[in-house]
Amino acid sequence: MVALVTPMGDDGSIDLETFDQLLDWHIDVGTHGIVVVGTTGESATLSTEEHCDLVGHCVDKVAGRLPVIAGTGSNNTEEALFFTRSAKEHGADACLLVTPYYTKPPQEGLYQHFRLIAEQVDIPQILYNVPGRTVCDLSLETVDRLADVDNIVAIKDATGDFARGVELIERCADRIAVFSGEDPLNVALMKAGAKGCISVTANVVPAAMAKICDMALSGDMACAQSLDESIAGLHKNLFLQANPIPVKWALARMGLIKSGIRLPLVELAGEYRLQVEQALRDAGIELPAS
Repeated sequence: MVALVTPMGDDGSIDLETFDQLLDWHIDVGTHGIVVVGTTGESATLSTEEHCDLVGHCVDKVAGRLPVIAGTGSNNTEEALFFTRSAKEHGADACLLVTPYYTKPPQEGLYQHFRLIAEQVDIPQILYNVPGRTVCDLSLETVDRLADVDNIVAIKDATGDFARGVELIERCADRIAVFSGEDPLNVALMKAGAKGCISVTANVVPAAMAKICDMALSGDMACAQSLDESIAGLHKNLFLQANPIPVKWALARMGLIKSGIRLPLVELAGEYRLQVEQALRDAGIELPAS
């Protein structure tokens, strides 16, 4: 699944025409699912109206051709409930809920937060743990408790800790699906039992990422690993600055989107551009003349 960027004009306005073109591209090349208005989609800087409207627009445009997973997490439980209800009303297939950021709740608060949303909104829900961005870590013990809650069907593990990902799979994979949320660990975690990935790299090489998942999940780990190694530079260099700064610059360099991004994020710093460009070329992407 691709953690899709939100294309924007130079003034920061959402570019729906380009958004639709990206959706068609992903559908055509084999992406398995779309995650819209996740953290890569700059959910933190979208207005409430923009957030809800973009989910509805995505569902309408995809028209059942792929599953649409809406990012609906918040550090405010009531807001997360609102976004999750809205996503269900707009026809999303599932929701992705990031751990509450900044507030640093205790584990019991996290458990009650996610359980309440799952009990109140009848839509499949995916937990999202990314402590490097949220300063909030959903412990293995809390995931173990939440795995027994109806509607909680999966977790996106973006801890960057392979051993912990394996333990998560061992403890919970019989009740919820585990998805890699760290592109460099995708193949290794799928080999250990993860059911796929929610990928930033898939924004620029969706066909390759879909093929890697297909091969890994069918047991052809050698071929999956070989193909993954050919795009390893992207896994690394698309995170030289805070996501989605590098991936939006990469897509703009490919001629697929404009360079718009919303403050407080800014365009990729000049010192990193050659590295990102080289990673694109190393992955076999033909770039237009700059």
